[in-house]
Amino acid sequence: MGICEGRVAIVTGAGNGLGKAYALGLAAEGCKVVVNDLGVGTHGEAGETKGAAEQVVDEIRAMGGEAVANTDDVAEWESGKRMVEQALDSFGALHAVVNNAGFVRDRMFFTCSPEEWDAVIRVHLRGHFCTSRHAAEYWRAQSKAGNPVDARIINTTSGAGLQGSVGQSAYSTAKGGIATLTLVQAAELGRLGVTANALAPNARTRMTSTGAFDMDAKEGEFDVFAPENMAPLVAYLVSEQSKGVTGQVFELKGGHVFLSQGWTDSKGFDKGARLEASEMDAIVRKLIETREPAKPVYGAA
Repeated sequence: MGICEGRVAIVTGAGNGLGKAYALGLAAEGCKVVVNDLGVGTHGEAGETKGAAEQVVDEIRAMGGEAVANTDDVAEWESGKRMVEQALDSFGALHAVVNNAGFVRDRMFFTCSPEEWDAVIRVHLRGHFCTSRHAAEYWRAQSKAGNPVDARIINTTSGAGLQGSVGQSAYSTAKGGIATLTLVQAAELGRLGVTANALAPNARTRMTSTGAFDMDAKEGEFDVFAPENMAPLVAYLVSEQSKGVTGQVFELKGGHVFLSQGWTDSKGFDKGARLEASEMDAIVRKLIETREPAKPVYGAA
């Protein structure tokens, strides 16, 4: 028996890459999975990978697991409701939502169009909202009815969201928002029995192939960037074992897992009275000089 035996999870964007690795990994640990994938390309092109969700379901069933396919758009309000209802109708329960779906429209900020900006923000931020919102409503109703709830929201942020990435202003903004959303979900939903955590994966996917990232497997070496490396942490977070683990942003690379510390306050300067504009330059430069060094923006010179 795996650590997710008896659990039911929705995994969005699960037709390829990380989402597929999560779905297969969860199934291997005994989880029943709603495999969601719209079948679009890395830039949201319609029909690029049509049938991907069904193929992953076939793989899960071939290994003896239980899964159903869903091809809804995660950023549509009614789609989120349908996914939750599908989990309940198919398996009689819902214990976790793994928000993974997304795409990129890489562009330097000064050439990014409103359409590109809106498309990326929509699929990532609104996409993380819709399904989780309907799931949270279901879990709240269960809690109010006196039924025990031990549920999970697992969001996907990125190093781009935690520290920024040149050429990815929209993507970085969306992923930074997701990290903050996770903190709010953890604070608000804990009393219901729901935990919320985020993962910033370091893995080779269709999206990383569009940028200047060297993530190729090296012959004879551990494949640090294999998407499957991320699956065990997701399975743990879905499982009952992770009860009480909430409000965390995990980063995982190969076999190296650590927590992002997020925004923290530096040592400050306090005059004890209103500051003058003429004083600010010396104070600000001293604060910057003595602060802990920040992680550099990806791709910055």
